[in-house]
Amino acid sequence: MKNSPFKALLLLVMLWLPISAHAEKYILIFGDSLSAGYGVDISESWAHLLQQKIASQGFRIINASISGETSLGGRERIAKLLRQYHPSVVILELGANDGLRGYRIEDTEANLDAMLQDIRDAQAHALLIGMRLPPNYGASYTEKFQGMYARLAKKHRVKLLPFLLDGVKENQFQADNLHPSADAQPHIMENVLQSLRPLLR
Repeated sequence: MKNSPFKALLLLVMLWLPISAHAEKYILIFGDSLSAGYGVDISESWAHLLQQKIASQGFRIINASISGETSLGGRERIAKLLRQYHPSVVILELGANDGLRGYRIEDTEANLDAMLQDIRDAQAHALLIGMRLPPNYGASYTEKFQGMYARLAKKHRVKLLPFLLDGVKENQFQADNLHPSADAQPHIMENVLQSLRPLLR
């Protein structure tokens, strides 16, 4: 029995299982409605389009974005997802809802800072995605809000996409003027992909 074919096969399976379980590399998208595909068919969302674009490179996207998510909500749930998926890359797209609700920028920055530290501790790369607020929130608040992302990227030495919706045209938004339409999703995907590419090597 010591050198039986059954025992050899069992040993081979035991050796193979841990490798196959981690053979696929995960990219975790962690954002709000802009990444969850609010108002568009999932197959048209930028996250789905990105999955199609990079599937041949052995990456699988886990989209854990939730419409209405705040930085505090993200901070409270990111650790579990990092433990569950052990992602190679995390695309962090949060803060917009904080800004639209007029939350203290210091609190939002602290929450994003904690999440970026969690990502680093999990030995994953981070792509931080910034947002901009409408001008009616006042120059002081909007400038501090936008600068928050650059400060965090510099502190944690992570890749930054300054504005997710850069280049999206006025007629490519839904009726609420906040969420991009299906027509804008391929452009948004290209924005993300351009910043993501260096992290896929």
